[in-house]
Amino acid sequence: MLRRPLLQIGLALTVFCGIAANSPAANTRSKSSVSATPADSNAVAAEVDRLILTDLKKAGVQPADRCSDADFLRRVSLDITGQLPSPRDVTIFALDPDANKRAIVIDQLLRSPEYGKNWARYWRDVVFMPATDIRARVVQADFEKWVAAELEAHHGWDRIVTTMLTATGDVHENPATALVFAQGAQASEIAAEACRIFLGIQMQCANCHDHPSDVWKRDQFHELAAYFPRMAVRQMQEPRKIEIVSVNTDRGPGDFLQNAERLKRFDRNNDGKLTRAELQAGPLPAQFLDRIFQQGDTNKDGALTIAEIKAIPLPPQNRRGSTEHYMPDLNDPSSKGRLVEPKFFVDGSSPGHGLSDEGRRAAAAAAFTSPDNPWFARAIVNRMWCEFLGEGFYMPVDDLGPTRTARFPEAIDLLAAGFVSNHYDLPWLLRTIANSQTYQRKVAAKAVSEGALPFAAVTPTRLRADVVFNSLLQVLGVDEDAAAGPGRGMMMMAGPLGFQRSPRGRFDALFGVDPSVPKEDITGNVPQSLSLMNSNMWRAGMSSTGNTRLSKILRDNRDDHDALSEVYLLVLSREPSKHEVEICQNYIKDVGQRGEAYEDLLWSLLNSSEFLSKR
Repeated sequence: MLRRPLLQIGLALTVFCGIAANSPAANTRSKSSVSATPADSNAVAAEVDRLILTDLKKAGVQPADRCSDADFLRRVSLDITGQLPSPRDVTIFALDPDANKRAIVIDQLLRSPEYGKNWARYWRDVVFMPATDIRARVVQADFEKWVAAELEAHHGWDRIVTTMLTATGDVHENPATALVFAQGAQASEIAAEACRIFLGIQMQCANCHDHPSDVWKRDQFHELAAYFPRMAVRQMQEPRKIEIVSVNTDRGPGDFLQNAERLKRFDRNNDGKLTRAELQAGPLPAQFLDRIFQQGDTNKDGALTIAEIKAIPLPPQNRRGSTEHYMPDLNDPSSKGRLVEPKFFVDGSSPGHGLSDEGRRAAAAAAFTSPDNPWFARAIVNRMWCEFLGEGFYMPVDDLGPTRTARFPEAIDLLAAGFVSNHYDLPWLLRTIANSQTYQRKVAAKAVSEGALPFAAVTPTRLRADVVFNSLLQVLGVDEDAAAGPGRGMMMMAGPLGFQRSPRGRFDALFGVDPSVPKEDITGNVPQSLSLMNSNMWRAGMSSTGNTRLSKILRDNRDDHDALSEVYLLVLSREPSKHEVEICQNYIKDVGQRGEAYEDLLWSLLNSSEFLSKR
């Protein structure tokens, strides 16, 4: 039993945003058919704050104060657009007397094209970091552009997910095929990843046995995988042309063994036997021919009769290319296994028999994105909340389920229900989170410990690789398109197949991590620091001479107090404290060379945990 389906919390929304428990939203699936009154973003944010604050007070926890304007602007800019605010923006925002200025800047950021680019890179990493087919990385750039376009067009999350689960065609022309391509079009891998990413449920353990710590059974996992066996990755003759194709009839060596009558057409002399030379003109690979002659040529006459072919045991790898899904027999791994029909594990619904690949995947997408499926909305709410606040309602972020207990369950249920009523609109969700007072609190001194209540303060987290790269470009004034080749530190992780040839790609290879990894597990390392020291691109940008940001600051500000203020605003989006000014001034005096001292200070700030993290 699900602890709290979304339908049960409709009444809670009625008080302030007009969603009744018997709303049509409870029985509809698509964006076009959801007719409930959309939940108001500000009202939901206020109620989420109230629920969290009430539980914190009951636990005797005093929440942190509201963060400063400078901290808020930097935080929300990095979260929504992956970009630092400019020093001018920080100053203007601090001086703006409008009490509603935070809500205004949130809306401005969500309208920026950088919003789509930032989150497209996030989903790129979610999809490609755990990819089992390394070839899929050739479409990373195409996938980014597609996701960015979807987000800029404000397409609902249900539409985006449906497109990804049902996509076919050339992987470059239709980048929505990325998830299928990344998992090699293998039914079990696609089922596990789609379930983890889109529902926040990890069922992969049930591939081989009943889940050891959850309710999911092995049958349920393979019934989910049965939605996805009728597709394949097809390498075409044209250079770089790879397609995801629907396969609605069995093909391949195993299929020819099961349908041996097809082989008669290769019997050119009509003697009722098939020689190796005759079969080589067919679709069977040479290594497979070796196997079937070894197993089937019982009289060793160098030829196979139809009867001999039919007697050959079906190889287990036929499951890989079959248009049906078979659950392997653990007691007899060489057998074909048991045929499994698709069935959705959340509610036990089945699309029925005889559907094509297109029909099965459309049915899977409908089941995944249905408002009656509480895990779909809850999973994306949990992910986005975790990205913004450093902690999710469920942790790890992709390990939800009926045996897991959410922190502040009423709050996540409220957000999920509001998200559904707003047609799975991602800007609505991000706006609601960013406008909450919970998000706008100061950062915690340290990460939330196990068992402690989160959200009394924002948990500091390390920035994603793309966001660090953006920040370096902004601070140093480096043009990404015109950037020169990297230094030795950047070359260390160029990638085995050359996918990271651009400066950003090489940087991602060195600094990038799967966004699903717990935030506390993400740390810096020596190669990353060396890359900042040795990269020609970054070193040139940190120079105190020439036409650099730093040299301009030093020319325009002869007074070190003013120059330090400009450097801190540029790098950390805040003014330096009195103590920091004293330390820096003493260092400048000790070094003796102003330009050299400022280069050291700039490098130190760029390598500081404050620059590399959200605060």
